[in-house]
Amino acid sequence: MVSSNARYITVRQGESSGINAEYGEDTCTTLVLHNEDHTLGNVLRHMLVKNPEVEFAGYSIPHPSENKINLRIQTYETPCLTVMYRALDDTMDVCDHVLGEIDRAEKEFNQQK
Repeated sequence: MVSSNARYITVRQGESSGINAEYGEDTCTTLVLHNEDHTLGNVLRHMLVKNPEVEFAGYSIPHPSENKINLRIQTYETPCLTVMYRALDDTMDVCDHVLGEIDRAEKEFNQQK
């Protein structure tokens, strides 16, 4: 069931998000991420839906000419920002692992020359 008392939080790249504790306790939130597209939206959605604390996660791009995404998060009990930060941390862990594997494969390749 989608909650009707959702909050909207706007986050602009390079600016303080201005998210206060009142918003941080919501279990239903829509984050507006400026200067982002499907690349980050789909990754975050995937990381969020893997979390058993998340009831719903999805994103949309309001219009193709707008460079922003609306990321909707709904949780059972955990605050949305808590699961969002966890999804961001998990994404960074995956990226670090992939970069490590690329470095390892490059070294292995160069040793075979």
